Amino acid sequence: MKKTTKLWAILIAAILLLAAFACSKPADKPAEPTQAPVAEQPTAEPVVEQPTAEPVVEQPTEEPAPDTSVTLVDMMGHEVTLEKPAERIVALTASDCEIVYALGAGDLLVGRGEYCDYPAEVFNVPSVESGGNTNIEQILALNPDVVVMSSMAQTEEQVKQLEDAGVAVVVNDAKDIAGVYTSIEILGKLLGRDAEAQKIIEDMQAGFAEIEANKLDGTQTVYFEVSPLQWGLWTAGKGTFMNEIAEMMGLKNCFEDLDDWAQISEEQVLERNPDYIVTITMYWGEGPTPEEEIMSRPGWENVTAVKNGAILNLPNNELSRPIPRLADGAKMLYDFVEQYAEALAPAA
Repeated sequence: MKKTTKLWAILIAAILLLAAFACSKPADKPAEPTQAPVAEQPTAEPVVEQPTAEPVVEQPTEEPAPDTSVTLVDMMGHEVTLEKPAERIVALTASDCEIVYALGAGDLLVGRGEYCDYPAEVFNVPSVESGGNTNIEQILALNPDVVVMSSMAQTEEQVKQLEDAGVAVVVNDAKDIAGVYTSIEILGKLLGRDAEAQKIIEDMQAGFAEIEANKLDGTQTVYFEVSPLQWGLWTAGKGTFMNEIAEMMGLKNCFEDLDDWAQISEEQVLERNPDYIVTITMYWGEGPTPEEEIMSRPGWENVTAVKNGAILNLPNNELSRPIPRLADGAKMLYDFVEQYAEALAPAA
């Protein structure tokens, strides 16, 4: 019995001990629901509305500006360059003046040499002293782009004065027909008249070709009197356009053995006894005409040309200047010779 009572006492003590322990243990916190961590989202940038792009309009490709510059080599071998064709030109020689007008560019001529006399409208252009008396101040006062001159009278110093003042200088110096063509080409290029220059040359060539196609037999002779007796006789020798024209029409130049333009004597003319005489002396309306003066010279009465009256006067420089009208002068001489050719031809 005691044993049983003891067991119950032990059992009750154990139960009380467990209860005390349970009461002393802190209560567990309620479990929080398990949840995946939420990633923090970046703050969205405000949407800025972009302007609508304008349609791209393709621009036309700009063409490069045309090159208007002019570069040429004159008859002395000097290279001349201008930014554009000349618009103000002074021509000191009669032949260059005439070529400018033949090119249809007379309105570009602002000055001329004092001896320029063809065509008639050239007299409306201011004249300047030229040749040995060339006046640079007069030329510069005309404000030219370019001055055209020959190599005969102007000096290197005068050329330099013009160039130092910003004026281009072109030298023409034609002595034969090829040189005339070159002069025309140079002025055509200088003035922007290339096509006109080519047309003039082609017309000259056609006129000369017609004469050469009907040339004489080369036995008859001609004497070119480019300066009359009262001023001292001068003639055209080989290397001149007069000599070339004689050859192309089948005439023999009495003085083809001389070079260029040459001074001669009366005795030389009488000795060579030409069949034809061509004079370029001007007639001023008083006294004997140039033909009459030649026919009345003492000692010339036995010259064939004088006996036959075969003397042609070409006073308008058709045959004495390096100009486009050379072809006209050649035709005048050819027509004149035809009048006498049959009578002067040697008997068969």
